[in-house]
Amino acid sequence: MNQETIKELERTINRDYRNIAGITVQKNGIKLYENYFNGFTADTAFHVFSVTKSIVSALIGIAIDKGYIRSIDQKVLDFFPDYMLKRGEKTAQRITIRDMLTMTTPFKYKSAPYMKYFTSESWVKSALDLLGGKGEIGKFRYTPLIGPDILSGILTNVTGQSALGFAYENLFSPLGIDVMQNVAFHSKEEQLSIMKDRHESGWVADPQGINTAGWGLFMTPADMAKIGQLYLNRGAWNGRQLISAKWIDESTTEHSRWDKLLYGYLWWIVDGNEHSYAAMGDGGNVIYVNPAKNLIIAIASLFIPNAKNRVELIKKYIEPIFED
Repeated sequence: MNQETIKELERTINRDYRNIAGITVQKNGIKLYENYFNGFTADTAFHVFSVTKSIVSALIGIAIDKGYIRSIDQKVLDFFPDYMLKRGEKTAQRITIRDMLTMTTPFKYKSAPYMKYFTSESWVKSALDLLGGKGEIGKFRYTPLIGPDILSGILTNVTGQSALGFAYENLFSPLGIDVMQNVAFHSKEEQLSIMKDRHESGWVADPQGINTAGWGLFMTPADMAKIGQLYLNRGAWNGRQLISAKWIDESTTEHSRWDKLLYGYLWWIVDGNEHSYAAMGDGGNVIYVNPAKNLIIAIASLFIPNAKNRVELIKKYIEPIFED
């Protein structure tokens, strides 16, 4: 690793990627690089936005491994027997967990009703109310916040625990990841504050205590790298199989696509040929995994709209430094 190339990387970050807060790089299970920017330290947890989705994907896999969920081809509404479906709604009855994981679920809105959603008493019920309609099952439609919450509701209904509680026992604690509390808000102002908070630690939950599944998790770059390493290890950690290798392989394989962008089970496929993949969130939060190179790159960022492409940064500036 050439120190001059490292300095050039850091100059590039400070010039062109100024909202980056921390980067961790691991190769062959060894941390080769860790640095923090904008005055942050290794102890700061950042809101990782849609990286949360990939963590929820892992929890669905664990729930299947443990027998809480029989199959991702089970109908979503089967997990909510008390939910009253609106008269005439047929599409929602056919939607499966697989459709949710692959972002191929239709919803009854053109513009997401975030204000109504986040001021409701149950975000899961609000999401179920929006499920289906006249859209086509199987057509890719990326739903940043609202849709994935249904998966968190499923996890709670089958395990009797919140997503955070289930994750703490079966994922976070074994990995040494410290996410200990639910984070709540009661107004639009509080929600916007949490979305941009750089010091909060925990996982956002609705008034019923159901954790979000599309956003709302706070992690350090080291935490993010642990998730990446677990996936690179195909679910194994310190002699324990936390997630089945079968689930790791399935969830990081293409199942749907948005134009040229490939999608697995709430993971983005970066390069199908070398089987690199990533969890990606707004602002430029990334867990990048390249099995061919035994490489993990975790980037935590402060939120800004239209953040510069992190995959380009990784492929052009970071990955070449650590290929040898």
